[in-house]
Amino acid sequence: MRRIAGILLGIFLVAGMAHAQIPTSGNIFIGYSYSGGDVFVHAPPEVQSASHSATLNGWQASLESKFLPWIGVVADLAVNYGSHDLPVCGFVLPPCSIVNVDGKRYTLMLGPQVSVPIGKFTPFAHALFGGAHMSNNGGGLSSSDTSFATAIGGGIDYKIIKGLALRFQGDELRTSLYGGTQNHLRFSTGIDIRF
Repeated sequence: MRRIAGILLGIFLVAGMAHAQIPTSGNIFIGYSYSGGDVFVHAPPEVQSASHSATLNGWQASLESKFLPWIGVVADLAVNYGSHDLPVCGFVLPPCSIVNVDGKRYTLMLGPQVSVPIGKFTPFAHALFGGAHMSNNGGGLSSSDTSFATAIGGGIDYKIIKGLALRFQGDELRTSLYGGTQNHLRFSTGIDIRF
């Protein structure tokens, strides 16, 4: 009986120490997101399609669940908005006109994240894979497209108080919308709630 009690006590002690070594069991990030992006006008056949790079502002949220002490899985959702004036030209008269196009890009991605706490700082790196959807409206024209998306990057969390950190993050976001490839930097900052 003592032997079984000793084994159970040993298992509980090892499990408790292993749990104590895990920095957090996960976190939720919510913050502001700034990204480059392209706004598009995919026009009818008699009008030439146009695209232009624009600044996209919005928000980003992610949820990380750790399955090993410094390795977790992240689900990331971001919505970025922007507008730009685009020249829209007909192949016949009338000549080109300027159209203000509003673009909205959604990304939803999932992937592994590695993080190592060093004092109040926790640097991290991740590789995210999923999808992107872009919709554009302006001048009576609208278009939308969906593509595969990746985000490779990372950042750093700074612990403010127990369970709360400030995050700075940067990613290279790659999409293939409207038959082309887009590579844009995405910067995010906000609050990271650890649990």
